[in-house]
Amino acid sequence: MKWTLEVVIVPVSDVDRAKAFYSDKVGFDVDHDTKIGEGQRIVQLTPPGSGCSVVIGEGVVSPMPPGSLKGLQLVVNDVAKAQAELAERGVDVTDVQVLGENPTPTPEPLDNVGFCFFNDPDGNSWAVQQISSRS
Repeated sequence: MKWTLEVVIVPVSDVDRAKAFYSDKVGFDVDHDTKIGEGQRIVQLTPPGSGCSVVIGEGVVSPMPPGSLKGLQLVVNDVAKAQAELAERGVDVTDVQVLGENPTPTPEPLDNVGFCFFNDPDGNSWAVQQISSRS
């Protein structure tokens, strides 16, 4: 049996601000923005190429404090390029950092150990890791 993670709820205080951040600055695709009723809205966004989406919303999502989700992680095949794209779009992203060392040499020195980090406007935290074999 195959189990896939398809959706992660990200708690935000302002749905429009978060939607703009994730779509315009981070580059996620907006799958849908649905108003169900007064004070009830769901916005689903997906990182390009990902099988897992994030959902933000109001009135119909889990009641978590905005900014309380820590440690979400994206994987890319070129962390330096991803970091540059995020910075160019206005995301306050760290420089690329090497965390640890590979147990065996890899053709790409940043594979597995190259990261950059950013927070959304509410303080939910994200890591971006390089694993070039997943491209």
